[in-house]
Amino acid sequence: MSKALTKTEFSFPGQKSLYKGKVRDVYNINDDFLVMVVSDRISAFDVVLPEGIPYKGQVLNQIAEKFLDATADIVPNWKIAVPDPNVTVGHMCEGYKVEMVIRGYLTGHAWREYREGKRILCGVAMPDGMIENQKFPEPILTPTTKADVGHDEDISREEIFAQEIVDKAEYEMLEDYTRKLFQRGTEIAAEMGLILVDTKYEFGKKDGKIYLIDEIHTPDSSRYFYAEGYQERQAAGDKQKQLSKEFVRQWLIQNNFQGKEGQTIPEMNEEFVDSVSERYIELFEKITGDTFVKSDTAKINSRIETAVTEFLKGKV
Repeated sequence: MSKALTKTEFSFPGQKSLYKGKVRDVYNINDDFLVMVVSDRISAFDVVLPEGIPYKGQVLNQIAEKFLDATADIVPNWKIAVPDPNVTVGHMCEGYKVEMVIRGYLTGHAWREYREGKRILCGVAMPDGMIENQKFPEPILTPTTKADVGHDEDISREEIFAQEIVDKAEYEMLEDYTRKLFQRGTEIAAEMGLILVDTKYEFGKKDGKIYLIDEIHTPDSSRYFYAEGYQERQAAGDKQKQLSKEFVRQWLIQNNFQGKEGQTIPEMNEEFVDSVSERYIELFEKITGDTFVKSDTAKINSRIETAVTEFLKGKV
């Protein structure tokens, strides 16, 4: 069985601190660079599940690399290099306290709210009479506040301005970048027979310049439908065939877990873990058009340490 990367404890040259996110471990190098190690941990409902998913980190990192390169003409991004399949090194930026969520279709969280009778999400009106997975007339922006702990919360642009979370002029730039990035992602997905349903972007600043940070268009931040058969499935009232983390969420829901107090995470057996790994690899190949090349996971920690240390030589 392939080994999953679930824990990192590196000590890189010039390292000042380590931030452990749900999936990514981010090493601060001299307040100048960030080394982002994308682990094989998987989270859902803001909870990290007990088993890692082999190759998931590599999939996410390499998809993000491809899309950061494919959108660099729209907005500068933080990436400098990818010294290892699971690692991106880039500029250290001060992140904005909002995540820019953009939705082209009524699904996931938006559908759950809509089904409850709500017609306004993050201050944006949603038309009456829509059905699950239907395309919005125009993509809608539904930002969330970036919580240090606990759940990210929906917020409207009016509240963002009222609370002075982001400067108005800068926020309008983030909105513009978000729409353009989503358009580009939609076009690339369409070439591969996919629909980019919804996604989120994070931005930061360094030396007064706005950068796109973190990752983009991966199955952790984005939802994809297969384009073929989409209309037929909608007309028949069938579920859409999708490539995203939603199938993990649905499996958890079926096993009575939604991250609520008193609920227990169901056991993830080897068969389930392997099936999730295969779904991630499928998405990589489907969205990039490239064949996935499995990295050697036998000594994954030492492989990463060697590659990153070598890259940082002479830079710190």
